[in-house]
Amino acid sequence: MTLNKILLFSFLMIVTACHGQEKNSSLKVSFTSKPSPTVIKNFKSVGVAPDFDTTLVSQYIRSIFEDSKGNLWFGTLGEGVVRYDKTTLTYFANPDGFESKSVFSINEDKKGNMWFGTDQGVYKYDSKLAVDKRFRNYTQKDGLNHIDISRKSILVDKSGTVWVGTHGGVYQYNPLADSLGNQCFSLFPLLPPINVAGIMEDKDGNIWFASSNKGVFRYDGKTIVNFNEKEGLGENYAGGIAQDKLGNMWFTMKNGICKFDGKTFTEYTPKDGLVGTEFWGIIIEDSGIIWITARGSTTRFDPSIPLPNPKAFKVFTPTDGLNCCVQSMFQDKSGNMWWGAGSGLFRFNGTQFYQVKQNGPW
Repeated sequence: MTLNKILLFSFLMIVTACHGQEKNSSLKVSFTSKPSPTVIKNFKSVGVAPDFDTTLVSQYIRSIFEDSKGNLWFGTLGEGVVRYDKTTLTYFANPDGFESKSVFSINEDKKGNMWFGTDQGVYKYDSKLAVDKRFRNYTQKDGLNHIDISRKSILVDKSGTVWVGTHGGVYQYNPLADSLGNQCFSLFPLLPPINVAGIMEDKDGNIWFASSNKGVFRYDGKTIVNFNEKEGLGENYAGGIAQDKLGNMWFTMKNGICKFDGKTFTEYTPKDGLVGTEFWGIIIEDSGIIWITARGSTTRFDPSIPLPNPKAFKVFTPTDGLNCCVQSMFQDKSGNMWWGAGSGLFRFNGTQFYQVKQNGPW
């Protein structure tokens, strides 16, 4: 995709998804900031309309991940993938062999290799190899017949198997076949060709596949069970996926979220206190607090408060410092919450959101 097309696409996304939203340039917060990192970038940043702010980590942060060494990785639109190791902010893009424009999913395998799901297939990053060989791109030639990888759809399960969700089904990676130079991705045969919206492994080792067209699938290592409208999953749509400490599974739906306790689905919609339309992402903090993103807002939900009770929901809008177009959410090992949005990277100070640019505050 040419640079002009990227700029036009990004501009249209902002206009349609965030039209009329306010920019927050005067938010003041109190925090202890780390020193500004050294920025390593082998290409020149190009500001994306309407902000043209090249001091951002990147305007679109579409995925966030922390690796086993404590490095944070940020998947972007148009600027590759970014690694923050507390002292350095390193950009990997075209000059480094990483040529994809959108990075939707990030994970790490048992050997420390990083995996990136993009709009141009899957990339594996092996830091032990020579600089010009560290990135390996897997596409149709490797058996990955669908190269449009879905958000939060690269899973490395407890056994070390790499799962990849696409808009045309789920694939598994075979490292032995890869080492022999053979096709190393194969379609998982127990699932239909679903449009994957998320993959996760629960505490019991079951693997869940959320789809945007055929409900939710659970794989116990032997068989597949499909949960859909018949069981109470509204409109067969499941976007984000998460599990709480009690073992309940949570999914975003088109009109809200739902909880599955193993037997029944319980829906939570705007009539209960959620705000927004087109609900996208969900994440559950270690504390049990649930964050839900939607068009126009982000909601903080305390499920320990019995409903109906307006105190269970706290709605954040752009006036609270967070741009409406949230692309990703993540909690790191230190308990910090991170948000990637349509105007860069954000953190939360307990009351308001504040923007993290290249020079911080980290």
